[in-house]
Amino acid sequence: MFILLAIAAVLAAPLWGIAVVVKLLSVALPGRRTDWGVQLLRWSAGMTAAAAVMLLAMALGAVELSDNESRSGADSSPAPACRDAAPHLVDRLAGHRASYLPPAFDCVLDDGTTYPGSESYVWLNGLVLTCAAASVLLAVGARCTTGRQTARRTHVPAPEALG
Repeated sequence: MFILLAIAAVLAAPLWGIAVVVKLLSVALPGRRTDWGVQLLRWSAGMTAAAAVMLLAMALGAVELSDNESRSGADSSPAPACRDAAPHLVDRLAGHRASYLPPAFDCVLDDGTTYPGSESYVWLNGLVLTCAAASVLLAVGARCTTGRQTARRTHVPAPEALG
């Protein structure tokens, strides 16, 4: 199932990129709305959240694919991801361990130690966390900006300040 989600995420990524470019162009060109700053913050929060979800789906699909490759076929043992990542440790491989949260595929050696089947999970997990944190920060920024604008609009100066 995660493999299908990963394929969908890979297919959606170019559309996501096009949407980002179009939005940036619409902000840069003249004739934009007066509240474009808040709208851009909200839109950016949503798009970074979507990026985090797409990256997580890709990572989960990669874990499932590696796990599936290690369980089926004539060339499945030791796991192909473990053979490719560290060819000098192949003789000491005892198994593998797939983890979905956080996404990882670890190779287990005969002494019980592990090493990652692929370094790509490290940077994918980092990108997911970075996008999620950026999304939260952008949403908080949009909320604060909206609150300040509302306070500015509703603020009425005291009569003694007028004259």
